[in-house]
Amino acid sequence: MQSNDPQILPTCFGFLLLEDFTLISVSSAIETLRMANRVAESQVYRWRMISESGGPVSASDGLSISVDFAIGDDVRTGELDAVVVCGGERIERHCEKPVMHWLRACSARGLTLGSTCTGSYLLAGSGVLDGYRCSVHWEEYAALTEQFPNVTVSRSVYTIDRDRFTSSGGTAPMDMMLYFVRRQLGAEISAGVADQFVHDRIRDTRDLQHVPLRHQVGGQSAKLVAAVELMESNIREPLSQVELASYVGLSRRQLQRLFQKYLLTSPSRYYLYLRLARARELLFQTSMSIVEISAQAGFVSSSHFSTTYRELYGKTPSVDRADR
Repeated sequence: MQSNDPQILPTCFGFLLLEDFTLISVSSAIETLRMANRVAESQVYRWRMISESGGPVSASDGLSISVDFAIGDDVRTGELDAVVVCGGERIERHCEKPVMHWLRACSARGLTLGSTCTGSYLLAGSGVLDGYRCSVHWEEYAALTEQFPNVTVSRSVYTIDRDRFTSSGGTAPMDMMLYFVRRQLGAEISAGVADQFVHDRIRDTRDLQHVPLRHQVGGQSAKLVAAVELMESNIREPLSQVELASYVGLSRRQLQRLFQKYLLTSPSRYYLYLRLARARELLFQTSMSIVEISAQAGFVSSSHFSTTYRELYGKTPSVDRADR
């Protein structure tokens, strides 16, 4: 999964709060910066809160957050290195023209642009993501992909593409901000920040969002959902395609067609991804050996496991573990 680092990494962030923004995502980003300053014993990072009008903004949980200035304040905007659009529920209702105009102006003046949760939708609507890769909360993946064909939407928990950095929802912004901390202050500081928040594994751009299968296929294919549940329950001793198809009452060919139609891949490829994802969890969350992990993930040969792992994640299991 290719990504390009920004040439100049930001240290002063402006968080643009939209109505119904997701508080946990914004907090995850800001608290990471605050803790980085504490661990580094230096005020490396600064942040400001912004709204369209300059007034308080309500989060999706009803809490009202005060801001430092409005989007029309060019002097305060000029102090920023980056603007982060903080989205949440009903993002389509909050794509106001003055805000989109301001984002285009920020892009024109060379500011780095980012987003949390569903904020990428507004960036895309403003035209400042054309030609870029981005991440977005999985609930908005289909809408963003369909409505903005000039934007490449990734299922990664976050994406860094040149002067754009975008994350999905939940606590993914913490991982994204830890990317900046690691680049600017080093691995020891970023690990120290993660430890303070009991964040046991720092995810990177190769980590994909877990999208509930029922969301992907809706109620259209109960047999596909059943097949995937069987896969998830049989990681150590994988079932054959013939066995899977038999258990859900389909032919092998019908099963292949279902996977291709709804998941755009084959059953064997999807099963392999599930097994490698499980292996990666064990790699980072346990002290099990590579041989033990390969067996737990259903691989007869640890060398074959290492090869397929590297093909998906870009590193061998031993190197990936060492880098964490």
